[in-house]
Amino acid sequence: MWIKKYHRTITGDRCQTCPVRPQCTRSTRSGRQLMLRPREIHDTVEHARAEQTTDEWKQRHATRAGVEGTIHQAVAATGIRRSRYLGLAKTHLAHVIAATAINLIRLDAW
Repeated sequence: MWIKKYHRTITGDRCQTCPVRPQCTRSTRSGRQLMLRPREIHDTVEHARAEQTTDEWKQRHATRAGVEGTIHQAVAATGIRRSRYLGLAKTHLAHVIAATAINLIRLDAW
């Protein structure tokens, strides 16, 4: 996992003698743990977070969220990730039937 590879952990020996420790943590055994990324990764993450607050990003994400919601509904309601049939024609027919079922479910909910 990349998190363990790229993060550096600073742990609690320093916290034991700190006079403001109760303001940082309620832990009785160890102090606060900080996970620090290398500067270039930190800057990239901060840039991505700042970009996510723009209206343009929110509009793009709204489209993606709608598509992902549809895919989730298809997987949850019809089990579309696995085909029960062999062959492209039968699998395609199963997908068409699943899409029709999703449309009927949404029509009923509406």
